[in-house]
Amino acid sequence: MLAKIKTVAFHGIETIPIEAEVHIANGLPAFTIVGLPDKAVGESRERVRSALHAMGLALPPKRITVNLAPADVTKEGSHYDLPIALGLLVAMGVIPADAMEDFVALGEMGLDGGLRAISGVLPAAMHSAANDNGLICPYLCRGEAAWSGSDNVLAPQNLLQLINHLKGTQVMSADVRAAVSGHNHFPAYGKDMRDIKGQESARRALEIAAAGRHNILMSGEPGSGKSMLAERLPTILPDLTAREALDVSVIHSIAGTLPEGGLVRHRPFRNPHHSASLPALVGGGTKAKPGEISLAHQGVLFLDELPEFNRSTLESLRQPMETRQAVIARVQSRAVYPADFQLVAAMNPCRCGYYGSSQQECRCNPTSIAQYQGKISGPFMDRMDIFIDVPPVSLSDLRTGHSGEDSAKIKARVEAAHAVQYTRNGEGKLNALLTTDEIEKYCALANDAAEFFDKAIEKLKLSARGYYRVLKLARTIADLDGGPVQLSRNHIAEALFLRPKSY
Repeated sequence: MLAKIKTVAFHGIETIPIEAEVHIANGLPAFTIVGLPDKAVGESRERVRSALHAMGLALPPKRITVNLAPADVTKEGSHYDLPIALGLLVAMGVIPADAMEDFVALGEMGLDGGLRAISGVLPAAMHSAANDNGLICPYLCRGEAAWSGSDNVLAPQNLLQLINHLKGTQVMSADVRAAVSGHNHFPAYGKDMRDIKGQESARRALEIAAAGRHNILMSGEPGSGKSMLAERLPTILPDLTAREALDVSVIHSIAGTLPEGGLVRHRPFRNPHHSASLPALVGGGTKAKPGEISLAHQGVLFLDELPEFNRSTLESLRQPMETRQAVIARVQSRAVYPADFQLVAAMNPCRCGYYGSSQQECRCNPTSIAQYQGKISGPFMDRMDIFIDVPPVSLSDLRTGHSGEDSAKIKARVEAAHAVQYTRNGEGKLNALLTTDEIEKYCALANDAAEFFDKAIEKLKLSARGYYRVLKLARTIADLDGGPVQLSRNHIAEALFLRPKSY
């Protein structure tokens, strides 16, 4: 007998429909899985065999063939256990064939028949809902499936519970939306800009970066508060929209990093160690998994100790910073992940960290300082919109406990600046994403500003990219002032002050 069960495969964030065909025929006993399975899929037969045995069912002593179609798509992961098991049960006559016609199934099975959590349930649920199918997934993944909006999701704890439901002897609820009813309130970040004492210039630079979604590089001696500032950037960014939250959650579902409740509701903040490899940062590996830049999609990627990163790893970020995508190319496949992140980087001025410090003497020689700073290439530095020196906090600020505005007040101004940009640039398009034509259209200079800018270009020897980035940055500063049509000399001057000094 031939049975067919619907399931899915994942290629990047793309969901590919897969059909698990199970055929039981006379012949010597055998259990074969075909259709380009990887090792995890090939081991499914032992997990399925043990799970059925735990329920008192034995595979027939016949030739069993499982084909995962289409056969030219590589099948990876343990989520094929459940569709293979269900196909066997249909072929053996244990459950009726028509019970599985309108369901997509995926899940990993334990040797006792229990269903274990897997990655990718959210995009699978969205795929099944878009095709008017129900979904069968493990109970632990019901929170993810609920956010697809489908009211036809079965989330059994084990295979026996699912069999009883399909046979009509133990009815399960097909509505799992109650699984997320207790997650309507999401905890705050636990950090606030009022924790920062002093550092007015750095706070202003961070606000401008948030208002236009500009990349920012902070330089300062150890303990000056660079990491503290970076960690509080997400607290002044607008909340994720429903569409953004779903897009971010799909990536985290593929990576298996979704939080309890099944949806990412805060802007991601990723802080990889400087020893991170290129595949860990950009994405890749044997299964082309998303990297840190994709996990930071619609959020912040913080690179602390920037010169300590491998230079080739840093250079690999240049293209994603422009295209907002991570393209992972392999001999047999090509995966594309979204990577629309805001880069925040921090570094010391030299290897010992005290070059230019008025409080402690630098131990580095000029050659060592030049080599350390030279680890960051000119083209990479040119892609940073803002460069700010972060001096150590003064003793008076520490003792008086003087703090600036809290995150809520700054966030309100950032949201107002975003609203100005969306009205002018188009919905969802901030100043950092403006094209050359749009810059020329929206970044008109007042007469005094144009003359001042011309002199600055000649003196600072700005590159073409630097020229346009200064205009975009000045446009953001103007938008924080209410969005005047023309950029003033003050807007250009502040934007030039925030540019990297060497480029």
